[in-house]
Amino acid sequence: MEASRSLTTLPALLALLSELQSREAALSASLTELLSAREPIIASLSRVRALAPYIDELHQEAALFSDKVSLTARTAERVGGRVKILDEEIRRVRGAAERVGQVMELKSSLASLQAEMASQDWESATRHCARAMSVSTEVISAPFAETAVPTSESPLPPVQTLQNAREQLLSVFRTQFQEASQARDAAATSRFFKLFPAIGWEEEGLEAYSSFVVDLVRTRAPASAKTSSPMYYITMLTSLFEGIALIVDQHQPIVEKYYGRGKMIIVVIKLLEECDRVVAKLVEGWEEERSLKRKLSQTSNPTLSFTDSGSRKQGSQIYPEDGVDPRDIDKVLSELAEMAARWGLFRRFLCDRLKDDVDSDSTSRVASDIDNNDTPEGLEISQTLKLIEACASRSLMEGLLTRYYSPFEIWYLRIITDKAHRFSLSDSSLSQSTTTTPDDVFYILKIVVHRLISTSSLSSVERTVAQIKDVMSREYASVIKKRLDDVYKYASSNPAGPQRERAEKENRSTFILLLNDLDISSSHMDRLVKDILSAPVISQNFLESEVFRVRAYVTTLLELVPQFQSILRSGVEQLFNQLTRPRLRSLVIDVYKEITYMLDEESYAAAESQDSVLKRFVRSWSALMDGFKDAFTENNHRIFSGLAVDMLVRPWEKFITGMRFTELGAIRFDRDMRSVLGYLSSQTAFGDTREKFQRLQQISTLLNLDIEEDGDEFYNNSGINWRLSASEARAVVSLRVYIQGIM
Repeated sequence: MEASRSLTTLPALLALLSELQSREAALSASLTELLSAREPIIASLSRVRALAPYIDELHQEAALFSDKVSLTARTAERVGGRVKILDEEIRRVRGAAERVGQVMELKSSLASLQAEMASQDWESATRHCARAMSVSTEVISAPFAETAVPTSESPLPPVQTLQNAREQLLSVFRTQFQEASQARDAAATSRFFKLFPAIGWEEEGLEAYSSFVVDLVRTRAPASAKTSSPMYYITMLTSLFEGIALIVDQHQPIVEKYYGRGKMIIVVIKLLEECDRVVAKLVEGWEEERSLKRKLSQTSNPTLSFTDSGSRKQGSQIYPEDGVDPRDIDKVLSELAEMAARWGLFRRFLCDRLKDDVDSDSTSRVASDIDNNDTPEGLEISQTLKLIEACASRSLMEGLLTRYYSPFEIWYLRIITDKAHRFSLSDSSLSQSTTTTPDDVFYILKIVVHRLISTSSLSSVERTVAQIKDVMSREYASVIKKRLDDVYKYASSNPAGPQRERAEKENRSTFILLLNDLDISSSHMDRLVKDILSAPVISQNFLESEVFRVRAYVTTLLELVPQFQSILRSGVEQLFNQLTRPRLRSLVIDVYKEITYMLDEESYAAAESQDSVLKRFVRSWSALMDGFKDAFTENNHRIFSGLAVDMLVRPWEKFITGMRFTELGAIRFDRDMRSVLGYLSSQTAFGDTREKFQRLQQISTLLNLDIEEDGDEFYNNSGINWRLSASEARAVVSLRVYIQGIM
C-alpha cells in the first residue's frame, strides 16, 4: 500500500489494481478449499476423543507396574553391593597368595642360585638366575620380599642379592669364555657364549664374542708373497675379506639363535673396525710401495704430441719424456681395480647377509647417528648399508679411486689414443679401407670401461665416464675432424701435372680412410655400450639399487655417436662437393644429348632398340662413382650415393619439364626412368633410392594418362600421395602432345 501512494500515472494504478484482484481471487480459492476439508478434520478429532478412556487406563497400569519394579530394583541393589564387596575381598586374597607364591619362588631361586654357584654348575645357576629375574621388579623390591627373602646366609635385600649374583656370573662367564677362546676350545666357547643372554648380559656377551672373532681375524696366516709382488696387496685384502665373510657366514646362525634376530650387526661392526685398521695399513703400504704420488705428479700434464699439434711425429715416444711407462700405469690400474673389486664383493656380501636385519632395533640404534651425506646423491639405502658405507674401509677405497684411479685411467686412455693416432696404419685385412686407429682405441676403451665397472664404485663410474666422454670427444673425434680439415688445406699449392694428380689421389684415399674410421667408430661405440648393457657385468658388480644408475651412466657414452656421425656427414658432403658435384651437374645433359620424346612408331622402335639413355647413364655414372663403392664402408657409401642421387634427381626433373612428349614418347620416358632407377637400386643395398624418385615417377604417371582423361580430376581423385603440387601437375600434363595417327 505504501507503493500505491507513490503511483502518479493511470497505467500504473491499473496494473496495481489488476495485481490486487489476482491476490484476492487466490485467497478466496484457498479459503474455499479449507472449508471443503473441514468435515474430515472433525471426524479425525472425534476418533481421537474416543481413545481418551483407553489411554487413562494404560496410564494407571503403568504406574502400578513402576511401583512393583522399583521395589525389586532396590532389593537387587542391596544384594549386588554385598556381592561386589565379597568379590573384591576374594581378588585381594588371591593377589596376596600370588604375591606370596612369587616371593617364595624368588627365595627358592636365590637359594638354589647360591648353591649352584658354590658347586660351579653354571648352567643350573643360569636357569635359577633366570627364574629369579622372571619375577617382576615390583615384587622383588616390595617391603614384603625384603622382609621374607633374606636369610642368615644372605641377609641383603633380594634386589641386591640378585644383582650381585648376576655380576658374579658375568665375571665368571667372561673369564671362562676368554680362556676357552684363547685355547680355541669350540665346545667351551659355545657353552659360555649362550649363557650371557639368559641372565640379561646380551651386550656384554656380544662384546666378548666380538673380541673373540676379531682375534680370529688378527691371527690369520700372513701372505707369503713379497710386498713388491703385484698380487701381494690383492691377496692380503682377499684374505682379510674372506676371513670376515667366513666368520659372518658360519657364526651368524649361532648369534641369532641365542641372541635374537639382528644382533649379528653388532659383531659385524667390531669386525669392520678391525677391517678398517688392516685396510688403512695396507693402503698406506701400497701407496708407498708403488710410488703413486710420484707417478701421479708425472702424469698430471702429459705431452700428447699428436693431439696437441695435430700432426704426426713419427718415432717420438711419450713415456720417456714423461718418465712413466703406460704399461706400468696399466698394471697399477689393474691392481687398484682388483682391490676395489674385492671390497665391492665384500660389501655386497654383507648387504645380502644382513639385509633381513635392517628393521631390528639394534641396527636402527647403531645406524641412527650415521650421516647420509657419505652416500651417493639420490641413492636410497638401508640401515645396514649405512653402516657399511660409514666404515673407514669404504672411505679409503673411494679415496684411492678418486686420487689415483680416475686420473691414471684418463691419462692411460689419452696416451693410448694419442699413440693410436700417431702410429695409425691402413688395415688391409678389411674389405673397406680403414686404419688401425678405431680398433686400437676402442679395444683399449673396452678394457677401460670394463675395468671401471669392476671397481664397484658408483661415484667412480659417474665421474670417470664423464671424463672418458670428454677425452673421446676432444682427443679422438676432434683430432679426426682436424685431420679431415687438413687433407685439402694445402691441396691447391701442388703444381699441375702427374704430381698433382698423384697428390689428389692420395688426398682422396686419406680422406675416405678418415671417414671410414668415423663410421667404424660409431659402430664400435654402439656395440660396446650394447654389449655391456646386455652382459651381466653390471649386476655382478653393483647392488640391485645401484644397477639402474650405472646403466644410465654407461648409456651416456652413446652421446658420442651423434658427434661422430655429424663429423662424418660433414666430411662426406665436403668430399662430394669437392670431387663429385662439379662432374654431376652435366650428367643429365650428357645423357639426354640428342634425345627426344616426340616419337612416332618408327622412332619409338629405334629408341627401344638403342636404349641410349640407360647406356649413357650407366657409362657416366660408373665413371663418376668409380672406386667409391670399394673404398667406402657400407654406411658411408649409402650417404655418398644418397647425395649423388639427390643431386641427380632435381636437374633431371627440371630438364624433363623442358621437353615435349607424344604418347609413345611418354611410354619411352617411363621405361628410361624405370631402367635408370633399377640400375641405381642395384648399385646400393638400401631402399631410399626409390623414394627419391617419387616425383619423377609421378611425372611419368601424369605423362602417360589417356588423352581423354582430365589431369586435374585424376590429381584430385586418384588417392596418390602426391609430391607434386597441383600447379606442377598441370604443367606436366601440358607437356603432352597428341599426334593424329599414332597408336
